[in-house]
Amino acid sequence: MKSKFLAVSLLGIITLLFACTDTSAPKTLKPEVSPVFKDDAPVRIGFSMDTLLEERWLKDRDLFKEAIENLGAEVEIVAANGDDALQISQAETLIQSGIDLLVIVPHNAAATAAIVHKAHLAGIQVIAYDRLVKNAELDMYVSFDNEQVGKMQAEAMTALVPKGNYVFIGGAITDNNAHLLKDGVFKVLQPYIERGDIHVVYDQWTKDWTPANAQTNMEQAIRTTNGEIDAVIAANDATAGGAIQALEDHGLVSQIPVAGQDADLAGVQRIVAGTQTMTVYKPIHMLTQKVAEIAVAMAKGETVTANQQVNNGKKEVPSVLLPPIAVNIYNLESTVIEDGFHTARDVYGRGEE
Repeated sequence: MKSKFLAVSLLGIITLLFACTDTSAPKTLKPEVSPVFKDDAPVRIGFSMDTLLEERWLKDRDLFKEAIENLGAEVEIVAANGDDALQISQAETLIQSGIDLLVIVPHNAAATAAIVHKAHLAGIQVIAYDRLVKNAELDMYVSFDNEQVGKMQAEAMTALVPKGNYVFIGGAITDNNAHLLKDGVFKVLQPYIERGDIHVVYDQWTKDWTPANAQTNMEQAIRTTNGEIDAVIAANDATAGGAIQALEDHGLVSQIPVAGQDADLAGVQRIVAGTQTMTVYKPIHMLTQKVAEIAVAMAKGETVTANQQVNNGKKEVPSVLLPPIAVNIYNLESTVIEDGFHTARDVYGRGEE
């Protein structure tokens, strides 16, 4: 009996010692952003991009990834580089992987309707990023006011050249944004055209938005007009770059004002050099942040409000359209540099930030 009592007492002492000892692992610091969960798993966003061959879209990719992760969600990004079939295939792979929502930058506004249909069959909502998907039951569209972009270009050009021969170098005919931009340009030009003050002597789309194709278009414009051109409106800075190269080859560079858009570094540098007159800045950080917030909220089943609707041929799509900013040599520093979109060192090539 005595030995039994000692054993019980010893067991009690050992238990008490263990109870008073902290055997847990060292505590780790919590991350700044806690993961967002849906059904006990992190929200996963798929991002299907048209291309990463232009500077602008590399910025979109990096900023969107950062914005999604700052919201505690995950993102998987793929790019088709202008291949419609590949973009559809990549989107199907994202859908099959179990993403909670798909964000798409369509290369072809019509062809990507198939992606929206496939996503909906899997119960996945789709947001069109910057470019509208046509003829589809699209859930949300977030972009800049692309018609306003065209108006800003034309207003800048008509202020400098109220009379003369105009060349319009459009974007890709497959991109709905290219059509919206052209609509905006010609809404401003039309009164001048009707008065006989402005003559549009060349008007052509640029396949895949490439500088090489834009340069070919500009070469044709120069040949068909014998170089009698007073202003050039290009759909973006990449096509503006191609047009300016053709002008340079014919000794016309800096003599003819050229408009672009996107505020690409090369475009802004050309503004400083005097070979490009203006660009239209679309603060991409605003776009990526807005799309990321909407995407995560929709993936969690939250209600998202849109400030307007855009008809895509199938439905009135709930839409959020952000305001663009016209940029020239006079406000370059207060816009793209002050925003941190480009550094002064990169723009001017001097040793300052």
